[in-house]
Amino acid sequence: MRAFSVLSLLGFASIAAAHFQLQFPSPRGVFDEDNEPNFCDGYNDPATNRTKFPLSGGFYTLNSEHPTWTVSVSVSNLSNPQHFENFSQVTSFAQLNGEGIFCLPLDFSTSANASAMNLRAGDNVTIQIQFAADDGNLFQCADLTLEDSNSTDIQNATTCSNATDNSASGNDDSAAIEGASINFAMSLFGILAFTLAFV
Repeated sequence: MRAFSVLSLLGFASIAAAHFQLQFPSPRGVFDEDNEPNFCDGYNDPATNRTKFPLSGGFYTLNSEHPTWTVSVSVSNLSNPQHFENFSQVTSFAQLNGEGIFCLPLDFSTSANASAMNLRAGDNVTIQIQFAADDGNLFQCADLTLEDSNSTDIQNATTCSNATDNSASGNDDSAAIEGASINFAMSLFGILAFTLAFV
């Protein structure tokens, strides 16, 4: 009985503490779970070191700590966007299942909203990732300098790969996603084994 109580508490604690972290491009600041529901995770000022990012064929990676979630990306071409209203959605919401590292496509050349903004190589933009799960909407931003898609130095330091298998539904963007779901039986087994070791 005691093991079940400890296991239950660990399970609830992991659900309550679940979040997401933008991995690439570099977020505006260090992840702050207390500010994650706020605009740009509480970082209102643009980063001084913007990430070079392609106009087409790009991707972003994030770490999900939720079993089921939706995600979307918005962009602003203002030099210092300060409000949600300063952004235009560039990807449809995609629903995904799984925890771990996910790599998702981000192609400004196929977005009607991005095309209407007339984005070009050399433009400074900010993207805002909106991640929605059982604890509400969470936000993180990254500041980018757009580059021609054939530029060889873009994303060399980061590869687009996923930690495990995934399932996705939603739009064409989600269909291009490969990989990342957690095997919950193994996770529960790990928590149970850890709990029983101390009982």
